Amino acid sequence: MTLNQWPLLELRRYTLRPGLRDELIGLFEREFIESQEELGIRLFGQFRDELDPDLFVWLRAYPDLATRDTALPAFYVDGAAWRANRAAANATMLDSTNALLLRPATTHSALTVPDTRPERGSTEVPDTRILVTVHYLAGSPEVFTDFFDGWVRPIFDPVDSPPSAAYVTDPSPNSFPQLPNRPESVFVTFTRFADRTALDAHLNSLAESALWTEKVVPELTSWLAAPVERHLLAPTERSLLR
Repeated sequence: MTLNQWPLLELRRYTLRPGLRDELIGLFEREFIESQEELGIRLFGQFRDELDPDLFVWLRAYPDLATRDTALPAFYVDGAAWRANRAAANATMLDSTNALLLRPATTHSALTVPDTRPERGSTEVPDTRILVTVHYLAGSPEVFTDFFDGWVRPIFDPVDSPPSAAYVTDPSPNSFPQLPNRPESVFVTFTRFADRTALDAHLNSLAESALWTEKVVPELTSWLAAPVERHLLAPTERSLLR
């Protein structure tokens, strides 16, 4: 997987009706993965948020804006899979508008994912966990990226895991307004851990670090327009990112 293959990424966070997350995931993984990917896009992952039992998070990637412009109406307007299952999907949702359109912050900060995913009907849930951290920026994303790489990343990135992938808001106009994107300027990191124990140990280590809490966090906060958001994500049965 290379940066040029999928330079646009949607981070989509859906608030669901209580108790219906697994129902949506089952429908989604049965009907909405292959039917979207045959249009030239790629679903990087589907996740259960472990901090919110009613939040479903998923990642959809595009090779370019032109593909997004054609794929979304082809799926949501003309697609048989969505027409047949949209009522059941929408019945699980309270809000599906929390979406960010992103691009890699640098030429080396994109996510890497496997080329194949488990087949339909797979029941094995991976141990892997993904920490998603959303920073709402008060200034230039390019300047913040330099600050993050120089000051934050050396402490934030876990020692025994791959470096965090990093993305910023893509400012391109939205040609499919039926699916709005949030307008905020953000810097988003995706950090992969072997399991929940490793993720918790990492967060505890940061909380216990005087350098992190007394130096890095105050400086980091000065760059932000809103509090940092964290999502602790468990990949679903068919998630590509796992």
